Amino acid sequence: MLEFNQWFFVLLANFLVLLFILNIILFQPLAKIMKERQGATAGALDEAKAMTVRKDDAIVKMNAELSAAKNMAKATFNSLREQGQGVQKDTLSKTEAQAVAMIEQARKELQAEADKARTALKADIDKFSEEIVGKLVKS
Repeated sequence: MLEFNQWFFVLLANFLVLLFILNIILFQPLAKIMKERQGATAGALDEAKAMTVRKDDAIVKMNAELSAAKNMAKATFNSLREQGQGVQKDTLSKTEAQAVAMIEQARKELQAEADKARTALKADIDKFSEEIVGKLVKS
């Protein structure tokens, strides 16, 4: 059974004094270190969250700039392609017009040569017909 004699009170006093001394020497400094550690951890965690937010914002901004650059490059490409097609059409139409003019010139020259050959042949035909008539009349 539990007896409450003088040693009980001595042990109780010893326990309380030891608890008071350990509180001052050990428990308060440990609690202070734990609070500082928790504060540093929380600060680092908040800083990491802030960096993550900045990183996400930078990625969104970079994607927006990349998209704008792609759109601008696409617009420039389309503009240059349309210019190239316009130049190609102009060049093609000029070349086609030159080809048509050359064909017309060649046709005119061929027609002139054909007409010249016809007139020469008509003169020869008249001459040959007179010869044929002359030979037939003599026979």
